[in-house]
Amino acid sequence: MVEPSFTLGIEEELQVVDPETRKLRSHIQELFTEGETRLRDEIKREMHDSVIEVGTPICHNIQDARREVTRLRREIIRLTRENGLRIAAAGTHPSTHWSEIPIVEAPRYLKIISDLGMIARANLIFGLHVHVAVEDDETRIHLLNQARYFLPHILALSVNSPFWCGRETGWKSYRTKVFERFPRTGIPDPFRSWGEYKEFLDILIASDCLDDGKKIWWDLRIHPYFPTIEYRICDVPMRVEETICIAAIFQALTHTLWKLHRRNMSWRLYRRALIMENKNRAAKAGLDGKLVDFGLMTQVDTRSLIEELLELIAESARELGCLEEVQYAHEIMKMGPGADRQLRVWKETQSLEAVVDYIMAETERGITA
Repeated sequence: MVEPSFTLGIEEELQVVDPETRKLRSHIQELFTEGETRLRDEIKREMHDSVIEVGTPICHNIQDARREVTRLRREIIRLTRENGLRIAAAGTHPSTHWSEIPIVEAPRYLKIISDLGMIARANLIFGLHVHVAVEDDETRIHLLNQARYFLPHILALSVNSPFWCGRETGWKSYRTKVFERFPRTGIPDPFRSWGEYKEFLDILIASDCLDDGKKIWWDLRIHPYFPTIEYRICDVPMRVEETICIAAIFQALTHTLWKLHRRNMSWRLYRRALIMENKNRAAKAGLDGKLVDFGLMTQVDTRSLIEELLELIAESARELGCLEEVQYAHEIMKMGPGADRQLRVWKETQSLEAVVDYIMAETERGITA
């Protein structure tokens, strides 16, 4: 069995903020044109006009990924500041209402609006997408099946969207609840083979449910154009260190599951509905709740399960050279994920403007524009 390359690609969806009002701002056409000149295809428009997505080139290891994510954030910080704006990294904006932000006039997005109406119009959210390369089709499907179980654990580390349209939601990742209104989202079902997955995709395309695999928006999907598993469940984190930690965990997890697969072993597969129960718990409480250990049929503190996950992937993390980055998860558990920190600022100040100021400062932390 040929070993996958496990190379990485990381995409971050970032907010464009007016530093005076602390509200989201439609980025002016000149700003994006300048961004495309500087960064070419590393910067992308999203459906809402206040979203900038940046994506790294292929990264051979986590150290490459750190350099590229830092470089891209630095360039976007410089670009927005030159235009009197700032960027912020959080799964939702604390106070801006989605109806205030125009839709980008592009055929793809206008088609989504036509198909989904207000569900798409209100989808003003910001995520982190991590690609891990697994070049063989059959292997990629088997690893996707197994990785599903661990998605809620990693979501709990990334929760960073406790506010929506000026209100505290009672959820640590409200972004996940907004996005679940879309079709073809959430935890995917398992597939017995690459052929079964292709048959599923062909049925949806032939019946005009979608035009290609890009409109499958699962929390974990087979990318339609690249030989990668794309992890999509996480809120975009505030700090670069958090993004890199989560990417390293996904990379090491994929490697760990591949080593099991190579030995003709696999992680137990659970029903989609069961894993969705854990996803809801992670989205609601982040690190401070309990997830279900389905093997033992009991509830376990989320932090304990994350410690078990870190132990499980430690050997692969050492082999890939990303153990230090994986271990940053202990720092996240100590200081709290983004949602916890946003809520602390809110409780101390009762000011959503102060929360936005905090997010912007954390987004730029350690990066010199």
